Amino acid sequence: MFTVFIFNKVLQALYSLFVIFFCLLLGYVVHFFVVLIPPSLYGMLILAAGLHFNIFNAEKMETSITWIIRNMGVCFVPAGVGIMNYFDLIKASGVQVLIFTIATTIVLMVLVGWSYQKLFKELQGE
Repeated sequence: MFTVFIFNKVLQALYSLFVIFFCLLLGYVVHFFVVLIPPSLYGMLILAAGLHFNIFNAEKMETSITWIIRNMGVCFVPAGVGIMNYFDLIKASGVQVLIFTIATTIVLMVLVGWSYQKLFKELQGE
């Protein structure tokens, strides 16, 4: 019984990896023809569309995706450590970077909110 449970978990993990890498591969194919965004973003869009339209089984992927999200912080540690190599640059222009980050975040939030309200009004009118 326990062996069957482990076997099913392994199959779900392999299914998840296959789907993710398949979508990434499709993203590279799309990027070859349409060079607007990075191939990994095309892959994420394909994965999201596949999950939305039930092309891929979300229930089989749930355990693996939950594990990936739980351990995602490990991926950011090397980037955070690498930033310290440029501490003098950050120290010199950190205030400008902070102001720019805050300003662009506010602009993005306003644009998303405005777009949502416009779309919501259009959908209510139908």
